[in-house]
Amino acid sequence: MIAKRLPEAWRQPLAVAGGVLALAWVVVALAAPVLAPHDPLAQDLPRLAAPGPGHWFGTDQLGRDILSRVMYGARVSIPLTLLLVVLSVLIGGLLGACAGYFGRWVDETIMRVADLVFAFPTVILAMVVAAALGASLTNAVLAVLVVAWPAYARVTRGLVLGVREREFVLSGRLLGFSVWRSLRVDVLPNVVGPVLVLATLDIGTALLLLSGLSFLGLGAKPPSPEWGAMVASGVEVFDSWWVATFPGLAILTVVLAFNFLGDTLRDALDPRTARAIKERAL
Repeated sequence: MIAKRLPEAWRQPLAVAGGVLALAWVVVALAAPVLAPHDPLAQDLPRLAAPGPGHWFGTDQLGRDILSRVMYGARVSIPLTLLLVVLSVLIGGLLGACAGYFGRWVDETIMRVADLVFAFPTVILAMVVAAALGASLTNAVLAVLVVAWPAYARVTRGLVLGVREREFVLSGRLLGFSVWRSLRVDVLPNVVGPVLVLATLDIGTALLLLSGLSFLGLGAKPPSPEWGAMVASGVEVFDSWWVATFPGLAILTVVLAFNFLGDTLRDALDPRTARAIKERAL
């Protein structure tokens, strides 16, 4: 019954797979203290034990249970990634809205700063910023934030430019609406959909960047159970494939889940695509 009430786009196989994967990881992140079979920091198991009963994902070179560390890693990687995307949307969206609405020197200043960030390769710039701030998870989040906000600023600016001269916006300004009221009431509802789609698709990219910085030693520090750092530790014992494989699969499944959800959200918000999917289902 519930499935029949959902829009057709959300009943597609990829949408269902993305929703199930994302929900599963959210449950794991919330219930890790209950679900994890061992303390993620305890070093009381055989070292580099292969996956088997008692430690299904094996153990690392310090005798820590990898399954427990992957579960606790979800409590580190997923919330930080979501926080990073939310901050990028808020900062980039606000700056882009101001650039598109006010124009002139405001637009030029914000867009030239964004172009300056775009001039550098994303990963390289994030590495430089993280190295300059110092290796830590907080600084890694700030480094990714520096390279992430311009995309939202550019998209929001383009959307606002297409809306600001519409009749309903102009009539609101003639009625005496303040700038912020006009942005909030007239402009925001017309730009939030595409920005939300971009944010959902960007969760996977943000997770990869954050994990990449930790992999390079510029993010999480031992013994923190963070997925990127766990993959890096697996490189030291390459013959023990399970040390890096399972945290790597965790990153892969989260990225796929939010990419599937982002694609579905885009289809659901696009009337032409949604209509085509409905006709195909019929």
